[in-house]
Amino acid sequence: MAAIDLAGKSAVVIGGTSGIGRAIAIGFAEAGADVAATSRRGEEVESAAREIEKLGRRALRLTSDVTDRSSLEMLLDASVQAFGKVDILVNSAGRTKRGPTLDFSEADWNSIMETNLTGALRSCQIFGRHMIQRGAGSIINIASLATYVSLFEVTAYCASKAAIGALTKSLAIEWGKDGVRVNAIAPGVIRTALNEKLIDGTPRGQEFLLRTPLKRFGKVEELAGAAVFLASDASSYVNGEILCVDGGLLASGVNQ
Repeated sequence: MAAIDLAGKSAVVIGGTSGIGRAIAIGFAEAGADVAATSRRGEEVESAAREIEKLGRRALRLTSDVTDRSSLEMLLDASVQAFGKVDILVNSAGRTKRGPTLDFSEADWNSIMETNLTGALRSCQIFGRHMIQRGAGSIINIASLATYVSLFEVTAYCASKAAIGALTKSLAIEWGKDGVRVNAIAPGVIRTALNEKLIDGTPRGQEFLLRTPLKRFGKVEELAGAAVFLASDASSYVNGEILCVDGGLLASGVNQ
């Protein structure tokens, strides 16, 4: 059986300097990969790089913005120059905003779609071409519970994450013949800076806990194992899947 490790592999984690993305980037480094953890904020890129290097792996210090194609192209070029190749791509950049749909502005809708969906498409195109040319690669998109079920008053976010599921499957069937696997992780309720105001001490958070059989929110570190599996040769025949890491929430019906 192929080992669940990433020795000799290199990874780019976009949105990899905070929250879920950072936990995955560190998990990759712990599993043996060289990692470029990137985002728009230089100080966060520097912090993540130092943590990766403390684990004995090579890191890359470069900011990027998923709304700027040229920055992603420069990120690919710099990663190939630093590591020789890119084996793994994780798309973890994301944003959300809560509000009633009747009053939700088109500007806010477009901004969320531009980051969560179109940004992921851009990076998949740019890094996917490199992987197809090499005949190998693993792309991991970050989906959501909202890929499957809706969440109250975050319609734009839900629509973007439902589309991430479709994007993942579409690319998997297009690129599988070229040796590139495309999968996604759908986290459950993981406390991050992106969602903490929506879940901590709120009726919404209590409903999430009621519906989660493990009766707690997840930790960002609990997503690293799933990401390492999907990035490793141990998942070499896994393609087009959305792996739920949700404490059982999507399996939940009546809980009491």
